[in-house]
Order: sequence, then structure tokens, then C-alpha cells
Amino acid sequence: MGVTVEEFLAMLETLPETEQIDTGNWIALKVGGKGYAYIWEKTQTVGLKATLDEQIALVAERPDVFEVQFTSGQFGWVVVHLEGIEADELLELVTEAWCLTAPRRLVQEHEFGNLYDE
Repeated sequence: MGVTVEEFLAMLETLPETEQIDTGNWIALKVGGKGYAYIWEKTQTVGLKATLDEQIALVAERPDVFEVQFTSGQFGWVVVHLEGIEADELLELVTEAWCLTAPRRLVQEHEFGNLYDE
């Protein structure tokens, strides 16, 4: 169990037009100029954008893996401890964060591509 920072970064290849911005202390992940995730290599954690309901549910279900980072409008950001999560679940969560942020056309292209590939 657990995901490395390198494995997490490899997941981002499935999310079109993701920008990685290294600030020195963390890596910001953006799509369309808007942030949807952050990586802190030093602490082996990732911050992800989520809906408020999902933020509450994740933290309530597994507080050893997820913690509230902050809320902003209709979104709740959640910290994910990489050592406590499986790769498939993390991929699903980062994809949701990307979909909440990406321009609609990119989301539609991504979803259509997934349907087409199956």
C-alpha cells in the first residue's frame, strides 16, 4: 500500500494540459491556469481540490490518510498522506480534482477519450 511522489507524478500524464510549477517548497499542479493539486515531497503529501461533501466524507472515513486542508467557496481541499492510499484511489481523486478545475472542453475531451479507448 502507498504511492510514491514519482508514481503520483506519473499519474498526471493521463490529465491533459497539466502544468507543474516547482516553487521550491512544493509543486503546484494547474490546468487552464487554475490550481487543482499540490505536492509536498518533504512530507510525502498531496493537497487535492474536492467538493465540500467529498472533503467531509474522506476525512470522516479515514482520518489517518486524509485531513482537511482548507475550504474555498464551494470547494474543500484535502491533504492526502501518500503512504496510506492505493494508486487507483489516488488516480480517481486527482482526476476528479482535475475535472473540477479544467475547462469544460478539456473535461469533455478527456471523458470522451476514456469512453473511446474502452
